[in-house]
Amino acid sequence: MGGLSAAITLRKAGFDVQVYEQAERFGRIGAGIQMLPNSSNVLRGMGVLDRLCAISFMPYSHLNRVWDTGEIKRELPMPETMYGAPFLCMHRADLHNALADALPAEIIHLGKKLTGLEQRGAHVVLSFEDGSGAKADAVIGADGVHSLVRQIVVGPDAPIHKGRIAYRAVFDAARLGDMQIAPSRTKWWGPDRHIVIYYTTKDRSQLYLVTSVPEPANWITPESWSATGDVKELRAAYDGFHPEVRNVLDACPDCHKWAILEREPLPTWSRGRVALLGDACHPMTPYMAQGAATSIEDAAVLARCLEAVDGEDVEGAFSVYEASRKPRTSRIQSISSANTWMSGADDDPSWLYGYDAWTVPLAKPKMAATA
Repeated sequence: MGGLSAAITLRKAGFDVQVYEQAERFGRIGAGIQMLPNSSNVLRGMGVLDRLCAISFMPYSHLNRVWDTGEIKRELPMPETMYGAPFLCMHRADLHNALADALPAEIIHLGKKLTGLEQRGAHVVLSFEDGSGAKADAVIGADGVHSLVRQIVVGPDAPIHKGRIAYRAVFDAARLGDMQIAPSRTKWWGPDRHIVIYYTTKDRSQLYLVTSVPEPANWITPESWSATGDVKELRAAYDGFHPEVRNVLDACPDCHKWAILEREPLPTWSRGRVALLGDACHPMTPYMAQGAATSIEDAAVLARCLEAVDGEDVEGAFSVYEASRKPRTSRIQSISSANTWMSGADDDPSWLYGYDAWTVPLAKPKMAATA
């Protein structure tokens, strides 16, 4: 998401862009995704928001309920007029396709797994597993939580496992029979676990659920989006939850499972003419629905920083980009890790959802030291 977004925003700023993707093809990974107003605003500027609004579910509210009684802990209505952009729920593949289709097909190169980067003066040379290579004036590493570019920029780092796993599933809402769930994005808060449920299509034909539960000590769950889960284990993990949750889980035919791993904020996001973006530099837990959203924000701010110097002072632009974005992403990382967002009445969401990546003031460039 971040890499395609960066390609779109950089092209709109007048730069020549090439995208190198390690996958042999783009597939429809079975997961939902939320685009809150802060990222929807960027998508509008990219020219893809109308397409997504035509197919996505627009929740009435950000709804938080008590796990067993269903009591409302907090509800935040999310009309488009509140933050200037809509709140959308969709399938990840629909967002991915919209971003990919906004780019010329010839600039997206599949089957290009990066094996090395070498900075040579005003250029960066890339090497790929298939034996090919490429040369660029600058490289943006948007290669996710297992980023090779991050290892090259800051060295290897180990993920932090805090003993939690997530189940997820997308399935036909018709499996619910006559039952209707709330027209909101609902998070059910339990004592040590939660589950989020929402539709992913405008016609409410597809339903998505994602959870967070403690991982038993004898389990070893990989950090993988493709690992299969046991739906019986999923149902057992939510025994005693509200009947609406139980009915959704009973209708769920299968699921995936992965470990929720975290990483500390990085000391730097760039080295020379190579910079990081999205999960490669600020991976976060999914509890605020801001992983892809902050990647999309990154793309808009990065393009503005490079456009401000007309692509000349690349290293200076990368420094301004990091200084402009890091305080915000570090704050989101911290709150998301604690999993307290919207759990009470005191959270003011305007700083998060009202952020405008297109107009927010950029950090001032650092002045070079003088003798």
